[in-house]
Amino acid sequence: MKVLSLSEIEEAINYEHILKKIEDGLVAYTKKEASLAPVSFLHFHDLPADVHIKAGASRHTEYYVVKIASSFYRNPEKGLPSSNGMMALFSKNTGELVAVLHDEGKLTDIRTGIAGAIATKHIGPKCVEQIGIIGTGTQARHQLHALQCVTSCTKVLVWGRDPKKGGVFLNDFKNSPFQIQYVSDLQKVVSECNLLITTTPSSSPLLFGEDIMPGTHITAVGTDGKGKQELDASVFEVAEHIVVDSFSQCSEYGDLSYATNKTQARAKELGQVISNPLLRTSQSITVADLTGIAIEDLMIAQAVYEQVEGVVKAPR
Repeated sequence: MKVLSLSEIEEAINYEHILKKIEDGLVAYTKKEASLAPVSFLHFHDLPADVHIKAGASRHTEYYVVKIASSFYRNPEKGLPSSNGMMALFSKNTGELVAVLHDEGKLTDIRTGIAGAIATKHIGPKCVEQIGIIGTGTQARHQLHALQCVTSCTKVLVWGRDPKKGGVFLNDFKNSPFQIQYVSDLQKVVSECNLLITTTPSSSPLLFGEDIMPGTHITAVGTDGKGKQELDASVFEVAEHIVVDSFSQCSEYGDLSYATNKTQARAKELGQVISNPLLRTSQSITVADLTGIAIEDLMIAQAVYEQVEGVVKAPR
């Protein structure tokens, strides 16, 4: 059994390779070739924080994974990252513990960012004119970083409630290829960007259908538990195509859960769209509601572990 440190894990990250692996995993999930345990949540009454426990296996891998990931939203005030956690990789044949990936929540953050990029790749506009990032936290950073795998667009508007956090965000990307502007007016982002990524733990809607421009794609990743909502139900009403990572999860606690049953019935899973591309016009409004599923955790944990093993086993 191996214990991989965060530094070892970071050295083994290859975004393009992991993106392909997660695409394969999403397709397997939609084809019912993967099995996921019910998601477990732990909430705290005395502080804004939540813990997610997810587990999954696939017919196409020799492992299964159990993941614990937490978000403590006041941690940045203490100089600490908001995310933490670990992944445990087990042999699917014997149940033996193969590796503990002490990633401190990094793999969950990365796979969520990559899932957002996959949504943009398969249902986003062919020409991304400007990227709108809603939120200035950890996931906002990962979504923007992962988008480099699927679009050459570098023009970015970022909105957040706290201008100080917006300044920190800009500073973090000062040496990146992105041309980023922080704005205090959310409507400016909505009206000027044809790719919108929402990354907040908001408990009330931020986007409304009447404000969405034709040709816009929206990926929402913040509503990963009950009590959260970033998209008003009207956003789904104006969408030509609705895509989710897991219909069962998104209908229970994703943004889609706030929509009518009739609207929910129009949704397709991302794995289905990867296999059978949607027809999207330049005027289409599309929405991806992503709550994060364990098959993504399995695929990124396997990819990192096998990359490390390959380095270890290479001739010296």
